[in-house]
Order: sequence, then C-alpha cells, then structure tokens
Amino acid sequence: MKAVTVLIALALAGCATMPPSPSGPTAGLGQTASGNGLMVRPIKVVEDSRCPAAVNCVWAGRLTVRARMNGPGWTQIRDFELGVPQAVDQYRVTLISAEPAKQAGAEIDSRIYRFTFDFQRGF
Repeated sequence: MKAVTVLIALALAGCATMPPSPSGPTAGLGQTASGNGLMVRPIKVVEDSRCPAAVNCVWAGRLTVRARMNGPGWTQIRDFELGVPQAVDQYRVTLISAEPAKQAGAEIDSRIYRFTFDFQRGF
C-alpha cells in the first residue's frame, strides 16, 4: 500500500506547474554576470518596497538596484528598477527578476539576493 501511495504522490507531483524562472545573466550583490558583450555587477539595493507575497497591497512597490555595467571600452554605474528597460550605450538593459520574494514582517539578508538581467543589443 505504501508503494502505491508513493507512486500516486510522484505522479501528482509531475502534474504540478510552476512558473518558469526568468533566464538571463544572474548575480548577487558583489558578483558579476555577463551576457551579450556586457558585464553587470550589482552593488547595492537602493530600494526594496515590493509588496510582500500573500499580501494585498494598493501599490506593488518598487525594487531598485545600483549596478556597475562594463561594456566594450566603457564602464557606467546605473540604478535599475525592476521591469523598467534602460538604454545603456548601445544596449537595452532590463532587471527582469529578483529573488527572493519579499515576505511580510521579514527583512531580506542582502547576501541572498539574486538579480536577473536581460541585455539586448540596440534599442
């Protein structure tokens, strides 16, 4: 009977759907990620006022990350707001994801943040 229960649990687990995680260059604070000829190094979280998971908020909040961008022959420091594309040299750079999600009543340890970017040449 236990074997049947385990098989049913495994079959049901295979049916569960999770949203796909965004793919792209990902880095934590002080780490470097690269793609499409660019390198990005998040320096600090300037603002994280995102609405916590499982909470109904009037405003979704904002996440802004300061990062050093390096491209062919140039370096810039920019603030990137989650979901807002920016023109950086000959690229369009977007901070597309940040983990972990905010939780009500809990501060996020800056060492566990992970930021995913999208780099598109031209804009």
